[in-house]
Amino acid sequence: MSIADANRTIVIGENPFLRQSPTDGAPNSTDASFWRIFWSPAGPGHVLYMKSELTGADWRIWSDNIAMARWLQNTVQGMLNPALADTSLPVTEAGFAAPEGDPRISWTERLSAHDEEISLTWYEIGDPLLLHSQPHQVPGRQYGLCTQLVPALGTRLTRNGVQAAGRSWPREREGRPFSTSALAFAESWTETR
Repeated sequence: MSIADANRTIVIGENPFLRQSPTDGAPNSTDASFWRIFWSPAGPGHVLYMKSELTGADWRIWSDNIAMARWLQNTVQGMLNPALADTSLPVTEAGFAAPEGDPRISWTERLSAHDEEISLTWYEIGDPLLLHSQPHQVPGRQYGLCTQLVPALGTRLTRNGVQAAGRSWPREREGRPFSTSALAFAESWTETR
């Protein structure tokens, strides 16, 4: 019996996300999806998809590989958030720094563009949760996923030194303590061959 996943791997990387709201259960005031891609059909790179009061409540995209950012919009990211399937959204060229921190304690991702500095930080780290699903196993998801999610109750996002309002909130996932924000490491997405 083979232990290899029978599906085709389409992307390998990391996808920490940050979701904050002013009160528990309120709509997100900040929604950020950060990707560090090691392998995809459109090559490696980084991309940040973000909507916040810091962006005028509009989606903004920063990347160092526009082809990869668009490929994600047409596949996994567009499935996760249909508003981001819109490839007419402009992409700002940005440089991405190496991550800082220890994922057991705190983790920071930084990017800079022509006139912007953005920093995302996760802290108050919880216990990791390994998830593995097959394509079409989760309703509405045509892709499969294998990822190590590390919940973070503490989060901070700044743009040009201004901190986003709101905070992350405790949740439960698969019967375990979780959060509205998490680090997502060793993430691989698959599709049916």
